[in-house]
Amino acid sequence: MYSPPPDPDTEQRMRTHHASAAKALDVQTEPGWVFWGWAGRTLGAPARTTAGAPVWLRLVSAPEDKASGKLWDGALDAQHAFGDLDGHRPPLLGVHDAVDEGTAYRAELSARVDQPVLSDDPILQHDLQLPDSWWQELAAVLDKVSAAGTDRVAVRQQYMDRAIPEFLGIPAPAAPCWTTAHGDLHWANLTAPLQILDWESWGNAPVGFDAAMLYAYTLLQSDTAARVRTAFPILGSPAGLAAEATVCAQLLQTVARGDNLNLEAPLRGWAAALRRR
Repeated sequence: MYSPPPDPDTEQRMRTHHASAAKALDVQTEPGWVFWGWAGRTLGAPARTTAGAPVWLRLVSAPEDKASGKLWDGALDAQHAFGDLDGHRPPLLGVHDAVDEGTAYRAELSARVDQPVLSDDPILQHDLQLPDSWWQELAAVLDKVSAAGTDRVAVRQQYMDRAIPEFLGIPAPAAPCWTTAHGDLHWANLTAPLQILDWESWGNAPVGFDAAMLYAYTLLQSDTAARVRTAFPILGSPAGLAAEATVCAQLLQTVARGDNLNLEAPLRGWAAALRRR
């Protein structure tokens, strides 16, 4: 969860359009807390239908000429591909689109998840004591996702060829295969009992990508990081090297831009280990 955007005009614009979307989708938002995305790009809040069912209303915005493609259509595409993923993904119940002064807005109405996310920050800030059954369930759900066919792309080979040499200092390893990935698997997108949230980034990626992403966001917590590696033995194997190098490069790139600075030291340690492999 991010802070409200520093620009008060952006905050007011998003709140106004979120309220308009609630009216269009015939739901009533609940007073209290809201969830902001990065730089005010998204705004989510709990709501209820006229029948009293708990739902979640998320608004995403983008310049009108960029309101298409992977991120824009991710939730809708995921609904068509996975449905509720055997109860592990909140189903999308409705969509409302609007355009105002060159900015496009998409409101996505989903079933509300009762349990809180495991972390308010994508980076895990404390070790978690999750039962073996939770880890087994996560691995099984990601296996099901990986088997789904799609023409969506979560990460491109061209990016790997450019970023891995730049941030790790090695040529991009060849991926033994590409599979479908959630694409943004971190602790602010997971709950217990297991629900996997925020599907806008899903698509094809090197095998092991989701496991590598979750591991990267767990690097500050050694016990849970070790548990990630136990749950996903592809990590540390030759088959997982391409995915690990890709994720490590992605996160080091964010560090270079001034984000995720508390991950810099462990990411550099991980990069050194990947170079030795």
